[in-house]
Amino acid sequence: MANVKTPKLAPEEPLKEGSRYLRGTISESLKDNITGSVNENDAKLLKFHGTYLQDDRDSRAERQRRKLEPAYSFLIRVRMPGGVCTPKQWLQLDEIALKYGFPSLRITTRQTFQYHGIHKRNLKKAIADIHATLLDTIAACGDVNRNVVSHNNPYLSPLHKELHTFAQQLSDNFLPKTNAYHEIWLDGEKVAGSVEEHDPLYGKTYLPRKFKIGVALPPSNEVDIFAQDLGFIAIADQGTLKGFNISVGGGMGMTHSDTATYPRLGSVIGFCKPEEVLTVAEYAMGIQRDFGDRSNRKHSRFKYTLDDRGLDWFKAELERRSGFKLGATRPFNFTDNGDKVGWTQDTSGNWHLTLSIPSGRLRDHSETRWLTAFREIARIHKGDFRLTANQNLIIANIKESEKGNILQLLSEHGIPDASQWSQIRQRAISCVSFPTCGLAMAESERWLPKLLSRLEPILSKHQLTDIPINLRVTGCPNGCGRPYLGEIGLVGKSPGRYNLYLGAALNGERLNRLYRESVTEDEIVSELTPILESYAQRKTDRETFGDFVIRAGYVTAVTEGRFFHEQSTTG
Repeated sequence: MANVKTPKLAPEEPLKEGSRYLRGTISESLKDNITGSVNENDAKLLKFHGTYLQDDRDSRAERQRRKLEPAYSFLIRVRMPGGVCTPKQWLQLDEIALKYGFPSLRITTRQTFQYHGIHKRNLKKAIADIHATLLDTIAACGDVNRNVVSHNNPYLSPLHKELHTFAQQLSDNFLPKTNAYHEIWLDGEKVAGSVEEHDPLYGKTYLPRKFKIGVALPPSNEVDIFAQDLGFIAIADQGTLKGFNISVGGGMGMTHSDTATYPRLGSVIGFCKPEEVLTVAEYAMGIQRDFGDRSNRKHSRFKYTLDDRGLDWFKAELERRSGFKLGATRPFNFTDNGDKVGWTQDTSGNWHLTLSIPSGRLRDHSETRWLTAFREIARIHKGDFRLTANQNLIIANIKESEKGNILQLLSEHGIPDASQWSQIRQRAISCVSFPTCGLAMAESERWLPKLLSRLEPILSKHQLTDIPINLRVTGCPNGCGRPYLGEIGLVGKSPGRYNLYLGAALNGERLNRLYRESVTEDEIVSELTPILESYAQRKTDRETFGDFVIRAGYVTAVTEGRFFHEQSTTG
């Protein structure tokens, strides 16, 4: 009988197993003052602690010419389930930005903040200060369950509080069981060598790759539930939560020119009761832990495990492990995956102001002082702040008597009324990309304003300014800005060049497809101009741009992620 060759494990697997539950030599690396970096293995382990090693790519060539090491710094990401923080926490997080990094807070597409430009000498102090806010950074990155996103718009339903509780529980229950975080960052007592730590879910090797969970409340899909590895779609009857439809296998990342990699939307497999949510999540992650590919990290996400083995296999395995059968899928309907910008009032009379934040970046400019404005608002606000998965911000639970003060502070600091912006600008999403992201192939955040300024006159000419169109821009194909769910998606291919995707659904239930490859800014504008003109002339009543480009034959619809790379039809 021929020997079956066991695939060689990816380098990350023995590293995790031998890391002593995520300790590695991180403490020693932090004490090394010779370099602003850490060794390669510690850089990988630091992700589990919520921080990435980066460098300023704008200065790389000059520093290399001067025989200097790259300008290293760290990104820190906060764990903030459901994106909710108090005014006190806001002020503390704001102070950390001013003390240690670039003077900015950046809202991510996972409803949290991240900091950029933290030097190694300040890394421990910054993480300790975040912990003092009663938040933390553990599991914000790494091969574990990441920050849990959740519907958090109070004006839509009183259920938002209940759903936020589920997001908090899902996040807290699936944190890595290790003392390493407190030892390294908070000077906690070290575990004696004879004491054996144990993590019943993750073990010593954790998951094969990252795992993302989301909670959605129809008809709003603002968390893009089908982009999550595991999604819980709330089903309610007359304001009472009955349970959740379960979606599995979403994920955005892929690699250019590697057709074995692709984005995938989650598949709805059944229904569970509220008290079954944590059990479903635990066993779903356990199945991915046991069956996910640990040899090829490009093939190690949950979506590939499901496509390789089948949804029926997964459902049967989940039911076997949990000990109960899933219920039949309940009817639901999503209408949109954007945020409603502006003022809204809930049933209790409180007001909520959703502000569109360009690329989620809060920093002060000469005329628009974002960071200072929200610092001043946090000093008087009696409600809370809510970050959205579309990089926007809700000043929530404002009393009628407080509206005037909030508006005055926004005006004094030059914060624009985003409800007057074009819909495409209100809804646009971009990743950070250059200069700090090591994966970036093209500009994203820094380029998006220029692109919008070129597209808006075209939209205005054809009376499309007030029509919702989702534009997503990323500097590489890894999918941080969910580009494959953009009705117009632009994915960096090389400096100044992007792949242009068209045809996603406005409600997040259909991927887009490649329309043109490796195009420049001028070519993007040239390609989109006649399509937008045709849309204005030929669209049917309430037909979205994504639906139109499919009906008109510019691209064919993507029915499953496995077919994402099929040749499209262009017209």
